[in-house]
Order: sequence, then structure tokens, then C-alpha cells
Amino acid sequence: MFQGGKSIQDLLKQAQKMQKQMMERQEALAQKTVEASAGGGMVNVVMNGNQELISLKIEKEVVDPDDVEMLEDLIIAAVEEARLKVKEMVESEMSGLTGGLKIPGLST
Repeated sequence: MFQGGKSIQDLLKQAQKMQKQMMERQEALAQKTVEASAGGGMVNVVMNGNQELISLKIEKEVVDPDDVEMLEDLIIAAVEEARLKVKEMVESEMSGLTGGLKIPGLST
């Protein structure tokens, strides 16, 4: 017997239920999106819960053929900000399920 008198079968059922709930939350997270920007809104990105880039918008004013590096930096900054927002969203959603316990493979 395990703590609280639970049998191995009870623990397996509980683990299967938790796994199903995690999969459902991951599917729901894939449907959610976050937005991020850089350069005072000159570069905007939208990313879903699977860290897939959904859209990228660049204002004309920031496109300077003589300074391509600045545009590249703004794109990287906006994508990184979106990635961090997705990570926070996923951790927040999953912590409710796992009680704040860090489980390898569940974070992004």
C-alpha cells in the first residue's frame, strides 16, 4: 500500500487522468495566441501556444535599406518577447494542473 492507502491501480488511474488533462490543455493552448512588439510598435508578431509564428507586421517607416540590421534586431526582439509570453502562458496553465510542480517536458 502507498500513502493514504492508495493502490497502484488508483495511482495509475490518477496518472492517466492527469495525462489526459495535460493533453487537453496543450491542445487548448495551441489555439491561444499572444502578441508582442518591438520598436514602439513598429514590428508586431503574433505567436500561438505552440510557439508557431502566426503573423508578422512591419511598419513602412522602419524599413530602411541602409539599416537592415536594425530591422533584423527589431524582428528578433519581437519574436523573443512573444516566445517569452507563450512560455509564461503555458507555465501558468500547466501549474494549475500540476499544483506548481515542475514536470520535465511540460514547459516550453
